[in-house]
Amino acid sequence: MQAPLSTVDPAEIEKFQAMAAEWWDENGKFKPLHMLNPCRLDYITNQIAGEFDRDLKTPLPFKGLRILDIGCGGGLLSEPMARLGAEVVGADAAAGNIPVAQVHAEQSGLTIDYRHTTAEALAEAGEQFDVVLNMEVVEHVASPIDYLIACRQLLKPGGLQICSTLNRNPKSFMMAIIGAEHVMRWLPKGTHDWSKFITPDELFDLLRNAGLTPVDRKGFVFNPITWSWRLSDRDLSVNYVTASTKPA
Repeated sequence: MQAPLSTVDPAEIEKFQAMAAEWWDENGKFKPLHMLNPCRLDYITNQIAGEFDRDLKTPLPFKGLRILDIGCGGGLLSEPMARLGAEVVGADAAAGNIPVAQVHAEQSGLTIDYRHTTAEALAEAGEQFDVVLNMEVVEHVASPIDYLIACRQLLKPGGLQICSTLNRNPKSFMMAIIGAEHVMRWLPKGTHDWSKFITPDELFDLLRNAGLTPVDRKGFVFNPITWSWRLSDRDLSVNYVTASTKPA
């Protein structure tokens, strides 16, 4: 299975180009991601630590691991991975995101290899990683299966991919489209296309068809009372995350 040259959807990239400068504004258009980030990081770090037998209580527990943050945006996940000792490549198809991420990493004293490129181009160049972070990207690409094939090609044998997206059902339409874009106005209208949302079973099938082995999935659940997110084994009704491995 070979990936095509690119699965980038130009219309989707244009949306995020327009928001690039606001990545690190915790009260701006990426407020939902800033709120979700601690929960995402909890899942990501525990999955990586478990897969590669790392102790998160030690200094630089991810030292020696090469991690790709595909669709890195302003670096909200790349920076924590670098702080944990990983060699990080942050890649984004939206050119405007890269200088924002580079400047913030420099201000934070972090060395991160940010690139304006695509998963397919990296795969074509023969790049290999222990971990691919593929967070909130698959619902924005033109061909999810071809995109996931490229991500599989980027993993070393035995490598780990963390992939999150949005479920497709009436609740996710109300929460992610009506709630986040129209009521709360956390995101510009049109940021998400509900028809591109993917159910957990569909994503597991896509991962298998791409040559990966799904090993876990959990929900990200928002509590409007505490204004915080938590992981759930059962509630994958809106936001959810998966872990899959590349056969050794």
